[in-house]
Amino acid sequence: MSATLTAVVLSLFSAVAYAAAAVAQERLASRSVGSGTLRLLASGAWWWSVVLNASAALLHVAALKYGPLTLVQPLGALTLVAAVPLGARVAGRRVNAVEWRGTALTLIGLAALLVTTSGPAPDDVLSVPQALAVAGTTAVLIGGLSRPGARPGLRHATASGFASGVASALTQTVTVAATDRSGSLLSAQVVVVALLVATFAAGGLLLSQTAYQGGLGAPLAVVTLANPVAAVVIGLSLLGERLQGGAAGVLLALTGGAIAAWGVVTLSRSAPEPVAVPPSVVDDDHPVAAVLALGPGSATYEPSLVPQQPNSGHLTAH
Repeated sequence: MSATLTAVVLSLFSAVAYAAAAVAQERLASRSVGSGTLRLLASGAWWWSVVLNASAALLHVAALKYGPLTLVQPLGALTLVAAVPLGARVAGRRVNAVEWRGTALTLIGLAALLVTTSGPAPDDVLSVPQALAVAGTTAVLIGGLSRPGARPGLRHATASGFASGVASALTQTVTVAATDRSGSLLSAQVVVVALLVATFAAGGLLLSQTAYQGGLGAPLAVVTLANPVAAVVIGLSLLGERLQGGAAGVLLALTGGAIAAWGVVTLSRSAPEPVAVPPSVVDDDHPVAAVLALGPGSATYEPSLVPQQPNSGHLTAH
């Protein structure tokens, strides 16, 4: 199996795990508005959503070992595609025509990007000064986006996407440097960048949890778009990654990116009609069933992928 194909397959599995975690986080956030982070930390269901995120992250790390940022990060849009059937299953309904159209557009756009971003396994890494500069710039952006103001959900989602994208770029540096047998496994570069990865990954998780209080659709779309933008900028500007096909390749990549973004926005705006959900009993002892509420009667009906009005509840202090 080629490095590119390996990266694509790992990214697919990662997207499914991230989608399951996103659906779980949105449902938990909608039930705990204004309760604060400590209340969530005491919830076993929330920790299972963290496990889902961690599993997705490990698959993502493996994908970054075999594929460049310009390939792996755009495939993160598959998270939203996977969230469509998962959200429909939770809501006890069928995927509607708008969601099918958004899914098709996203997949077509990603296919175009796949043609231009396919390349050899990554070998360039960020130096410690470069990593610190990237971290400092991102921290400033996140601080500005996290300030109180209008549309907190979308701003927190943007900040979460930037944090996760930067964490992925830094993760690739750690992975490549740690597996390079010419250097030490615990070199200063690996240790410093690994600490930055942990910081941005945790920050991205908490920011996304805050963003999902206003609903899953629009925030997840913003996270999905902001994440690859941050990572691809780093890959092209600092890691020497290039698009295939010259000027024609760049044009194809831009076209594919626009189509994929159109699909993501279409998915985020889908508003299915509520359906009647018969009461039933859910095995709350099963952790995954408890998190995803796979039994249709495990919670009151919550439309999947429907933007909701933001409220004043926050999970993090600002």
